[in-house]
This record gives sequence, C-alpha cells and structure tokens, in this order.
Amino acid sequence: MTEPVIRTLDIHDAHLFDALPDPLGAAEAHRATVHRPEWKRVALRDGRVVARGAWWGGPDDTEPVNINWFDVAEGEEEAGAALLRSAPWQVELEFNLPAGGREDPAVRAAADTAFAAARAAGYEPLVERYLYRWTPECGLPERPGRLAFAPEADDAVFLDALRRIHSATLDAHALKAIEEGGVEQAAREELEFFHWCPSPREWWQVARNADGEPVGIHIPARNQTSAVIGFIGVLPEHRGNGYAYDLLVECTRFLAEQGAESISGATDRGNFPMAANFARAGHPVVRERINFHLPAVTA
Repeated sequence: MTEPVIRTLDIHDAHLFDALPDPLGAAEAHRATVHRPEWKRVALRDGRVVARGAWWGGPDDTEPVNINWFDVAEGEEEAGAALLRSAPWQVELEFNLPAGGREDPAVRAAADTAFAAARAAGYEPLVERYLYRWTPECGLPERPGRLAFAPEADDAVFLDALRRIHSATLDAHALKAIEEGGVEQAAREELEFFHWCPSPREWWQVARNADGEPVGIHIPARNQTSAVIGFIGVLPEHRGNGYAYDLLVECTRFLAEQGAESISGATDRGNFPMAANFARAGHPVVRERINFHLPAVTA
C-alpha cells in the first residue's frame, strides 16, 4: 500500500473535499458554516481521498479555532492520523453527530474510525455535549418573574462573577482551563470568548433577586452563523434555587425579541441539571458533540 499524500487545498482543488461520503452528517451540521479553502486538508492514497479535515475560525481570526469537520474512510485510520499530525494548527477537534446517531450502525462505524484516527494522532476525548436548537415552533417559555435583569458596562463585574462561578463548575472546558492555569484563566477565557462573538457588548446582563443581590449572569450572543445561548451562570451562594432556568428563559426570550429565528445552545452531557433546564425551556437536542483535545497542547 502506498503512503498517503497530504494536501492543503485552495480555491482550485477545493472540490476534493467533497469526494468522501458523509455518514456523520457533517454537511448538514455545517450548512451555514464558512470554511476557508486554505484551511481544508485531505489525505489521498493512490489519488483517492481517504481522509479530510476542515479547520475553522471567525472571519477576523488569523489561525483556526478548532477542527469541526473530520472524517476518515474505513480502514484509513493511519491516513487520518497523518492528516492531523502534519497540520500546522494543533487545535481542539470536535465531532458533531446526529442526535442518537451512534445507534445507527453506519454512523457508529464511521465515528469509531474517525475517533481511532484522532487517538492515533495523540488526541484524547475531553467531553461529550448536547447541542440544542430553539426555533419559534418550540414556543417561548414563560418568564418565572423571580429575577430582574439589566445590562452592565463594566467587564470587571463579569470577570468577578466568572471567577466565582468557575470556582465550583461542572463544565469540562472550564475544568481544563483551571487545571492549566487556575480559576483566573478559566474566567478570562470565557470573557475573551464573549468579546470574540460579533454580537453587541450591551447584551450582557446581570440577574438580581428581589433583594437586589446579584445571583448570576447570562450572555445572549451571536456567533458567525446564528444566535446562541452564550453563557448561563449562577453564583455559588445562590445555587439550589433553580435560577439557571430563569437565566436560560431570559436569554432565550431576549434573543427571540432581537429577531432570532434559531437559537443554538449546548451543555455537557454530565451536567444533568442544565440539560434538564434546556428540556424544560423547550430547547430540543439536535446533535451530539464529542470534543477531543491534545493534552500537551494549550488549545
């Protein structure tokens, strides 16, 4: 068997990326995603595409943020691993599978092949997440009416809240950041993400209870493709009161009032309380995301 040839694509040969079947449904998952041709790479064996990857970033990013499309032909795990190992960008890898897709033998086989290639390239699983999509057909949840919401112009208020929220978090990405650089790193990474989103800064809101005490924050946002539930966080001393649901409802209604026809959200599968809140608020699961990372690399 000949060695695979790794090729970075451009506008002239971008069509090669479409030469593989799509059992994981990536084309549907990324129908609104813009991938730069020069951030797409393929592995060819005897002239046939046997693995492909699309690296992605925002329009102003000079380097990719992650790999959000990666699949491998059956039996070509090593070619897929070579594709990842040789890439100039060593960033997080995510798979976006159809909801319940691994119950389909074809989807599961394709996912297992891609996962094996990722592991062979040094990646390890980080977390599995539920992806949600609210649309007007889902209906708007009623506001519980327990909290008052207001914008806050001072980033320091949000940074302080994030430090406190991440001091007791279930979020795998936050826990990874804490392991690498403490709560301060986790809080600052969240704040940087909020600023990275192209939505207005004045959308960020602080929630207060009837006594005027801050109980949490929520960040209605837009990314490059849709409105998103950017962040929901309750301060540790106010947990146990169900306020995360109130925050999620307000975030949903706020974005709907801004004209959003689709609102994306996500939570770790292990965060059972937040998953229950999404279900209660009428956000259906549409896909399942599996994040892989390189343990020795800060993504």
